[in-house]
Amino acid sequence: MALPRLAVALLLVAAHAAAALRAPTLMRHRMAVRTARAPRPALSFSDAAATPPPEGMELCDSEDVEDQCMLPMGVTVPRAWVDTLRIGLCFATWFFLNVQYNLCNKQVQNVFPMPWTMTVVSLFVGIPYVLFMWASGLRKPPKINEGGWKKLFPIGVFHAAGHASAVIALGAGAVSFAQIVKAGEPVFTCLLSYLVLGQVFSPAVYATLVPIVGGVALASLKELSFTWKALAGAMMSNLAFASRAVYSKAQMQEPVGENLGAANLYGILTIVAFVLSMPFFLYYELPGFQAAWQTAVAAKGMPWMIRMMFLDGLYYYAYNEVAFFTLSQVNPITHAIGNTVKRVAIIATTVIVFRNPVSKQSIIGATTAIVGALLYSLAKAQDSKKK
Repeated sequence: MALPRLAVALLLVAAHAAAALRAPTLMRHRMAVRTARAPRPALSFSDAAATPPPEGMELCDSEDVEDQCMLPMGVTVPRAWVDTLRIGLCFATWFFLNVQYNLCNKQVQNVFPMPWTMTVVSLFVGIPYVLFMWASGLRKPPKINEGGWKKLFPIGVFHAAGHASAVIALGAGAVSFAQIVKAGEPVFTCLLSYLVLGQVFSPAVYATLVPIVGGVALASLKELSFTWKALAGAMMSNLAFASRAVYSKAQMQEPVGENLGAANLYGILTIVAFVLSMPFFLYYELPGFQAAWQTAVAAKGMPWMIRMMFLDGLYYYAYNEVAFFTLSQVNPITHAIGNTVKRVAIIATTVIVFRNPVSKQSIIGATTAIVGALLYSLAKAQDSKKK
């Protein structure tokens, strides 16, 4: 039971991470003076410039001025240390939750091959949490403008399609293979950006698509656990998520409501995706649900199935909450490196846990595709700087 409690704790930490930055226990102040003796009240830099320094104190040079954080135990450290530690913990939490979600989802689908059921459950688990956050006032509830749903609904459609396709890919083949194929999402992003937005990137960006396409193709040719269903699912997920990103950029230039930060927007999309996914579950899997459930329970037991399906949804929602917060705190280059490390962590962990056979050619292809995805993100970041 340690992992469920840890997952709940990590989700609550993610929910309050932004608020914690301004908590009274972590007081930020600008140190414009220093003393070799007893501590003195700090002055702002502007105040210090206009006020003679008291006896025993001297003004800092501009190079000496640092942002400081006073920790709860009364220790003062450079704010950069605290920020680095905080971001590092956020990345570690994001990676942990993402890896756990992939492991959990695959373990369940190995005995319960019902991807639409897993899609609906993983989306549903996060809904009571976000509704509680809104109802309790811990997070300001979103207010959608008139006509705002017309823009949000298509994004929810793409979100539902992308998540469902990814779950189908996870169930149909090795998790590592699905992650390799999903590294090819930039190809769809570039294509759709041109077709929908008329956006043209620099030659450097397009050049990075070559190792991505080549790496995915190389890995697919010698993938020992290759299935067409896994490949199609991962490719459809790429198309859906790239469509979500491009459509959002085209339609969300102006606010569609109030209190629509990343976390609240993700909560809305989760609810929309759940509602849209339910008919597919009812049509494709409800008739065979009882038989599949009884087989899975006979193999693993009822408590294991319920616990793992709940954790699957909890990890899925939690890792997205943490990811949104973490990526909002870093620059695009750190974002790109973080995404790359995350994908490598998932591939390595799942290969070890599930003991998937991996050919040398698949390793070379995976490495090529992942490095290509990293170079693509870095090239786009450079494009953005020039603009």
